[in-house]
Amino acid sequence: MTQSLVIPSRLCGPPGSGNGGYVCGRIAAYLDGPVTVTLRQPPPLATPMAVERGGESPVRIHHGRTLIAEATCSPGGPALEIPGPVSAEEAHAVAGRARYFTDPLFPDCFVCGMGRRPGDGLRIFPGPLAGRPLWAAPWTPDPSVTDADRRVRPEVAWAALDCPSGIAAAEAAGLARDTAILLGRMTASLAALPVAGDQCLVIAWPGGRDGRKLLAGSALLGPGGRVLAAATAVWLTVPRP
Repeated sequence: MTQSLVIPSRLCGPPGSGNGGYVCGRIAAYLDGPVTVTLRQPPPLATPMAVERGGESPVRIHHGRTLIAEATCSPGGPALEIPGPVSAEEAHAVAGRARYFTDPLFPDCFVCGMGRRPGDGLRIFPGPLAGRPLWAAPWTPDPSVTDADRRVRPEVAWAALDCPSGIAAAEAAGLARDTAILLGRMTASLAALPVAGDQCLVIAWPGGRDGRKLLAGSALLGPGGRVLAAATAVWLTVPRP
């Protein structure tokens, strides 16, 4: 069975392509439970992509003859847990203090772009916590990213979990300024979704390096510190454009 998937231009990451976390979340919607999405090529914007279901991979996304992404179910993970508690005060104190924001590569990214206005982008700006291998940012969901019940759409939760993990992975690895990273694979578990106006936190932590691959985890915390969603990600180093 073939369907069509279109990523609106507003949901960009790098110029001309979809935000990786958002795209993964849209693709994950074709499956149930925790899902792993592997991005093979940058997802184009405002362009119909074919969604193929069945066969060796439960879901495959093509643009013409080019394989854009694949998705499979991932029962049992990632766990809805975090390395340690983070308070709202801590997250507000470090917001925007990641080195990335001194010279952002993607200033118009839907998630972490400082050039996006409130209500247009998510404006999640993590910073490192002193003495701890954790990055954190406050996030209050805007009504523009919610459904008819004012609940954050699942693909937006995936997006929120995306960029903070990349920033944590890149800064922990001490990448040179001529090196960038792109999302290669993401696995997420969503237990609950916040509503518009909830005072949330997004935290992320590095998970090590294997050649060009940087590993990281992230979590979305709701009011009271409850872990609403968690993700693991594999980022790939590339030359900075």
